[in-house]
Amino acid sequence: MKINYWIKLLPLCAILTSLTACGTLRAINNTEDGAGAEAMNVWSRWVDSDGDIAAATTWERKVKDGVTIAEVEQAFTSVAAEDNIKSVGEFHLSKELSLRSGKPEKFLKVYSYCSPVIARQMVDFSPHMAAYMPCRLTVVEKDDGLWIYALNMDMLIKMGRKLPPDLRKSVMQVRDTMWKMMERGALGEF
Repeated sequence: MKINYWIKLLPLCAILTSLTACGTLRAINNTEDGAGAEAMNVWSRWVDSDGDIAAATTWERKVKDGVTIAEVEQAFTSVAAEDNIKSVGEFHLSKELSLRSGKPEKFLKVYSYCSPVIARQMVDFSPHMAAYMPCRLTVVEKDDGLWIYALNMDMLIKMGRKLPPDLRKSVMQVRDTMWKMMERGALGEF
């Protein structure tokens, strides 16, 4: 009886698997070059972090010892001006928490940046991208010093649908700006 059940179920499983594979292959075919390598990078980071999806999908840079918060912020401001990206807000979480508790907190601040024209183009291409806007950098004080975190934009670009060439060029400029902000911020270079 059990063998008959499995014999009947096997063709259905094969059909469902092939349909799923077709969808997967279609999606893979519609991604940017490097999608597979980036997916493996995200997977590896996810495994290495014991399943921490935030660790798997972000970039981080340790701020060089001796670099001050003011120097990190000056680097962010300098790169933003050079690359024509707008600061659209800051949220000083540690300051807010200190005000609420009356106790000092380790530094924690979110910096938001945006290129309005590119943001509009990206949302027109994929409305879901609005959830990732604006671009953010976060400076976190940990026991071993300051760290800068940002969303892994390579993951969004490479693992997403193929972008039209003009939009891809613009999005890569934003990606490069965020990377440069992290790099120069971590070194205090402005």
